[in-house]
Amino acid sequence: MHPRPSPIAASLYTLRDLNADVIILHGPHGCCFRTGRLLEEDGVRVVTTAMSENDFIFGASSKLEETLRKVDSMFSPNLVGVVGTCASMIIGEDLKEAVSNANINARVLAVESHGGFGEGDNTEGAIAVLKAAEKEGIISHQEAERQSHMLNKATAIEKTKGMAKGGYIPPSYGDDKKEVAKNLIDKFERGEKVALILNAKKETSYLFSDILKIPFGKIYANNQPFIIANLDDNIGLPRIQQHAQNIKKELSGDDIKIDIITGGLDEYPVTGDKVAKILKDKSFNLAVIAGVPHAVPIETMEIDTIAITDGPRLVEPLKEMGYKYVVTELDAHAKTLGTDRIVKSDFGEILRQILG
Repeated sequence: MHPRPSPIAASLYTLRDLNADVIILHGPHGCCFRTGRLLEEDGVRVVTTAMSENDFIFGASSKLEETLRKVDSMFSPNLVGVVGTCASMIIGEDLKEAVSNANINARVLAVESHGGFGEGDNTEGAIAVLKAAEKEGIISHQEAERQSHMLNKATAIEKTKGMAKGGYIPPSYGDDKKEVAKNLIDKFERGEKVALILNAKKETSYLFSDILKIPFGKIYANNQPFIIANLDDNIGLPRIQQHAQNIKKELSGDDIKIDIITGGLDEYPVTGDKVAKILKDKSFNLAVIAGVPHAVPIETMEIDTIAITDGPRLVEPLKEMGYKYVVTELDAHAKTLGTDRIVKSDFGEILRQILG
């Protein structure tokens, strides 16, 4: 019953992660407005062909060709993405023919994705980009298959444990952050074993990594936190690898050591299982899991848990899973677009205030 990200938005974000210089939305100028504007903050030029009512009847291939030539002239891009929308796909626009006719210098990925009329989950838009990138030789067949597998796993998690699992879920802003922060600090002061876990995705990892920057290890010299993170910087699309490199470099500069790396930032659907096994094997008293906490099967464990999420509609599902506390961080995507450094979180700032 909830509005969900469309395949169009997923296509845009995946093209961004392939380091596309420009993305053309072949549709009305209002289509995917918010996503397009946000991606401009991340250094991607997003334009539209501004299809009008007449174009729905007579077609708009000439507009797409004209826009491709204009983009090539204005920005001299290396990689351009062309993404279909509901309007252009329903009337059967041939994106590839228009790309061929435009004959621009840049490499172009044409992605036939739209948001309605039988289109599947939002991840289908991302998979369509991956297939186009494989065909153009930008990524290997093995990488396209691995990425698609992760996206399908992510969809399954959302449908079984996340906000897409069923009926209406009322939004909630979680537990009182100050009370949760005091509980976490009490664990350290009592000498109990605490695990700080990053199981995040894409650019939101810049915000969810903030919990790792809190200098618990310096404050409680005899009770170091155990840090687990999905920050393998050799896995994923180019921009995703760069995010992991940036975060690891910043943490290292703050003398913060990651004890176990579970995988890459795009592997959060499967790294959650690794986290659960580590937590069981090492007998912790508390686990703080930031990013995509519903991908970690904490229902199999008997320890206190704190979830840090960016979804008000994930609070109820996370509580049902068994999380003792749930903390929400709003607008994680908007706050982290265009950055290459860890962003201070609301929960992190409260911890800093209490710790002085």
